[in-house]
Amino acid sequence: MEDPPKKFFRLAPGREVRLRYGYFITCTDVIKNAAGEVTELHCTYDPATGGATPPTGRKVQGTIHWVSAPHALTAELRLYDRLFRVAEPDAVSEGKDFVEALNPESLIVVPDAKIEPSVAGDPVGSRYQFERTGYFISDVVDSTPGALVFNRTVSLRDSWEKQKGKAG
Repeated sequence: MEDPPKKFFRLAPGREVRLRYGYFITCTDVIKNAAGEVTELHCTYDPATGGATPPTGRKVQGTIHWVSAPHALTAELRLYDRLFRVAEPDAVSEGKDFVEALNPESLIVVPDAKIEPSVAGDPVGSRYQFERTGYFISDVVDSTPGALVFNRTVSLRDSWEKQKGKAG
């Protein structure tokens, strides 16, 4: 986001964040292709901030986790959500079918997600927390060593989405 709102604590031009288990970085430039899509971020890092507690005592609002795309594994993620849009689907207005209360986004499939390569040798049925996304289990039917599939079992609260909803 090139012009983020005040409480956006993620990487943006002129903003400083910590890379999870790494350094503080500051975005100095955003490079786009001819279509206007971001292709590169130019950043600087502070070598004094590489420990658990930076010696300078400086703090940042955001810590971001990233995965190196060239080194990552590709996996299918199945993001399950509530089946119904309302708490009591049988209480839908008279004359309407309960099907109208179905959540069209109860399953979103992300076919080309990038994940840590360390999970490659884990047995089928292993459980994980994918940072900022939720808790997942590798699918015991569809997941194979060459085609990993993970099902979200529990999502995480997203305070940024809540904040965005208040503004809208």
